[in-house]
Parts: sequence; C-alpha cells; structure tokens
Amino acid sequence: MKWKRAMEKLNPNCPNCGNRMVIRQLSCGACGVSMEGEIPLPKLARLAPEDREFVELFVVSGGSLKEVGTLLGVSYPTVRQRLDKIILRLRELGNEDSGQRLETLGKLERGEITVEDAVKLLKNLN
Repeated sequence: MKWKRAMEKLNPNCPNCGNRMVIRQLSCGACGVSMEGEIPLPKLARLAPEDREFVELFVVSGGSLKEVGTLLGVSYPTVRQRLDKIILRLRELGNEDSGQRLETLGKLERGEITVEDAVKLLKNLN
C-alpha cells in the first residue's frame, strides 16, 4: 500500500526546478521485464493530488455531482465549480501537449532533429 500513498501524493512537477517529471523506467515485478525511455505522465496524473481524488470520487459516484457534494459535505454549486476548474486544467494540459507537438515539428522542419527523433518525441506525447 506504500505505492498507493506515494501515487496519491505524486507531484507531476520537479521539486527542484519545477519542470514536468517523466517516467524513465517501467518494470514487471513478477518476471523482471522492463522498458526504459522517456514516458510522460498521463494528463490525469499531472493533476494536483486533490484534483485526482475528486475525479476518482466523481467516477466512483457514477458521475453524480449531488452524491459528490453529499460525500464531501459541500453544496452542488461548489462541486460544480471544482469540476469546472478540473476540466479547465485538463484542457490546459491538452494545449501544452499540442504546443509540444508543434515545437517538435518545427525542430524537424529546421533540421534540428531527425525524423526518427521526431517520431519518438511525438509518440511520447500520447
């Protein structure tokens, strides 16, 4: 359960410089197979821990804002406002990814990176 607590507190930004963190390795605890490379965090993992908890509660409650409000002890408008903030943040994260795609294509066009490098970078944004 330690990993679950660690994931709940996961900060998507570097505590040193503030840049976005990436996963460098995934491995199977059962057979030892591992994958290495730059694996970006999914958009939901890049939300603040309290926003991820809210999304989980929203999904578990079957998408009922009324039930979320009851569970949190807050009014429906408060729950709606919080959901709207999370929606806005997810859209911002999507726009950041789009900006990175354009930046990668620009580097390719200017000859700063190879086609293979561009493909790797673009695949990592998904």
